[in-house]
Amino acid sequence: MSLSAKPEAAGTGRPAARPRTLKARSHVWLRWLHTYTSMISLLVVLFFALTGITLNHPDWAFGTTEVRREVTGTLPAGWITNGKVDWLTVAEDLRAEQGLKGRAGETRVDGGEASISFLGPGYSADTFIDTATGNYTTTVLAQGGVAVLNDLHRGRDAGGAWKWLIDLSGAVLTLVAVTGIGILLYLKKTRRQALIVMGMAGVAVLALGWRALG
Repeated sequence: MSLSAKPEAAGTGRPAARPRTLKARSHVWLRWLHTYTSMISLLVVLFFALTGITLNHPDWAFGTTEVRREVTGTLPAGWITNGKVDWLTVAEDLRAEQGLKGRAGETRVDGGEASISFLGPGYSADTFIDTATGNYTTTVLAQGGVAVLNDLHRGRDAGGAWKWLIDLSGAVLTLVAVTGIGILLYLKKTRRQALIVMGMAGVAVLALGWRALG
């Protein structure tokens, strides 16, 4: 038997597979992570890419139609006691009577007037109440679809769950970028050129950012 002969796998007559090196295993894991995080983030990238363009062009007219309306009414008895407002009752009554939506907040009581606002992506409803009579006036502003998407991009008045989604999306996209760079480092033929291009792009972005700040 030759000393240089390779060991055979039991019962196959073929050379036994050599264990993968740490470098090879790392490459496999990087490709796996990059592939599946990229698939998960495709829609996220598309959404933030398109809304980034619309945010950058607020003068574009399509999908920005505003609908403004004013409604009036009277709150039921018991909404205020000794100057203390039951804001939960007020909010629920306004939702039921006027169909208001969004997150209720920004409450205020100032002498003879109280106010509460309902806020959501592309939506606001400001209510002013006479504390003596319970009469109120609500101004509702509903913006178009593009404004809604822009507010979702910024996380404006979108609620905690959507903000968590933005954070998670940022983490996934960071992982996509990091694993992409990791894979690049294994590609000997194109590594040098790709790193040069990435470096040039990074310098260009920093230069434009510096100019924008100036």
